[in-house]
Amino acid sequence: MAESPITPTIPLDRPGKHHGHLRLPHSRDDSAWGSVMIPMSVIRGGEGPTALFIGGNHGDEYEGPIALHDLAISLEPEAISGRVIILPTLNQPAFLAGRRTSPVDGGNLNRSFPGRADGTVTQKIAHFVATHLIGQADIVLDFHSGGRTLDFLPFAASHVLADKAQEAACAAAAEAFGAPWTMKMLEIDNVGMLDTEAEAQGKVFVTTELRGGGTATAESAGIAKRGARNLLHHAGILPGTPTPGPGRRLEMPEDCFLFAQQEGLCEFLVDLGEPVRAGEPVARIWRANHSGKTPMICEAPRDGILAARHYPGLVQIGDCLAVVAVELG
Repeated sequence: MAESPITPTIPLDRPGKHHGHLRLPHSRDDSAWGSVMIPMSVIRGGEGPTALFIGGNHGDEYEGPIALHDLAISLEPEAISGRVIILPTLNQPAFLAGRRTSPVDGGNLNRSFPGRADGTVTQKIAHFVATHLIGQADIVLDFHSGGRTLDFLPFAASHVLADKAQEAACAAAAEAFGAPWTMKMLEIDNVGMLDTEAEAQGKVFVTTELRGGGTATAESAGIAKRGARNLLHHAGILPGTPTPGPGRRLEMPEDCFLFAQQEGLCEFLVDLGEPVRAGEPVARIWRANHSGKTPMICEAPRDGILAARHYPGLVQIGDCLAVVAVELG
């Protein structure tokens, strides 16, 4: 098996606070001996568990990078028992371009795990995380939001797993994050995700969807900042207990997704967090190139709460238009 070409410029196991990069050699047209430099911080105090916190897995999602840049500055080694590995913008090429996927190779990092040491730039990043970082962690947090094309109720999430003890541990950590909502999440396709890799390695894993629209608000960034520290409390890395969230829980059943059946201008008829009933109109899609045409009515697939919606206004056929989740008692 090929060795990873990525090397950290800072120690991963030395006590103290260290800021640097993961350096990935990348020969390109404007730099024959160039590198992709992925920002990284490692903070280690006394003995204790390791947390791996990741933002920018998709480059157009900003709550995670904001929260993790803030954590890298504010967290001191004297305050913790254990180690925190922070990667604020893992998909650095995509982050700098403001894109979901990498402009270097078109790769979607969160569909590229476990990666390849001799693959594309995106595959090499995934391989290093899978083989050199996840294994060292006791708890993994991968921040997400809707990016440029989705908007979510702000939630932390865990998944249904075959190992029920691991599933319970992940669910407890997601609850401890303290977001306004906690989701038991169903992925449309979990192949190649960082989530799947971390869970396959037996780790306690938490992900999020913290609004979207290709920006961050004071509220959504604040949720991310509190949540990161809450997980450190939950893991025993920071002393004290997590600040509790509202305790509202959601589940995504198999029939929760609504997909656009034509392209055009989407007019939502309900807002995030509002209740819907199966068969009731959720949105209308107007023809983009015609006037005087009747819009397509998009009906709720089930009873529940509108938990996600397409963003911005123009949709393509096949786009995820909405997610209708079920609130749990």
